[in-house]
Amino acid sequence: MAFPTDQTVSRLGQVNAAGDNRALFLKLYAGEVLTAFEERNVFMPLHRNRTISNGKSAQFPLTGQAAAKYHTPGELIQADAVKHGERTVTVDDLLISSQFISNVDEAMNHYDVRSIYSKEAGFALSNTCDKNVARIIAKAAGVTNATEAASQFGASFDEEVYTNNVTIGSVAGDALDGGKIAKAIYAALEEFDKKDITGSKVCVLPPEQYYSLFGADQSVNNLAHMNRDVGGSGSIASGAVPMIGGVKIMMSNHIPTTDESSTSATPVPLTSSRSGAYKADFSSVRGLIFAEDAAATVKLLDLGVESEYQIDRQGTIMVAKYAMGHNVLRPACAISLNVA
Repeated sequence: MAFPTDQTVSRLGQVNAAGDNRALFLKLYAGEVLTAFEERNVFMPLHRNRTISNGKSAQFPLTGQAAAKYHTPGELIQADAVKHGERTVTVDDLLISSQFISNVDEAMNHYDVRSIYSKEAGFALSNTCDKNVARIIAKAAGVTNATEAASQFGASFDEEVYTNNVTIGSVAGDALDGGKIAKAIYAALEEFDKKDITGSKVCVLPPEQYYSLFGADQSVNNLAHMNRDVGGSGSIASGAVPMIGGVKIMMSNHIPTTDESSTSATPVPLTSSRSGAYKADFSSVRGLIFAEDAAATVKLLDLGVESEYQIDRQGTIMVAKYAMGHNVLRPACAISLNVA
């Protein structure tokens, strides 16, 4: 009996049975990284984003307020000058998360390690991005006057307005009192309205403050924000967090609550001019309430992946990466909820 000399092989990684044997595997890896990034990221959709095709930074324009005046009949109308400024957002160094998979180890393994690695890569990039945006929003909240603005940006915009931060209660323990957290949120909204800060707001709390809103150890009489009978919208039974004052309440582990003025804000960008971009003392922060214009992100290279088989190492190197930077845009659009 004659046997065929060649056998047709179905290459699972090829597109239309042609080309790179790992093409589809890379797309699967990329999709899993992107999914993990989006699942873990809280702050990215809550602030301004811009993508640039080249360059190292982008400018966001600032426009002052126009004036109004009464007109005397017959008098020549003179136009009023409107002041302009800008904020620059600089792209950080390339941030990567890489894994190397040995052919031998992968052959011996009894489960799909690539899927696990892809999710971990997505989580690693998402966590760094989310923490940096949270730090920038907290730094925006820390700019409450022209002197601090000049220190932060090198110069203050003449027609910038500033909002004051809010303290939760009067003693440290009040930061875990759901009723006083809700009261602080209302105080922040009042401050926004006093300074004519428009647009929808969102409040992001660390887990301790977030779960304090349910007030399991408090009297129901002190939880108006949870009581549907008086207009509340929360549910202790289902764990539904209410909207407070029309503001959506969210939770994140990435709210900075410690002193990160030294090297604790890691990883630190390598470029010297960016090494302190995310450092500050956040030890009093116990929540952030902000509008979209509080901070801005510029993306030079959006989330992407690369994969290469290395013959000399007998394995595959996979790299997930992005190049983006973050900065304060309008400080008045962010208010920090602080511990007493």
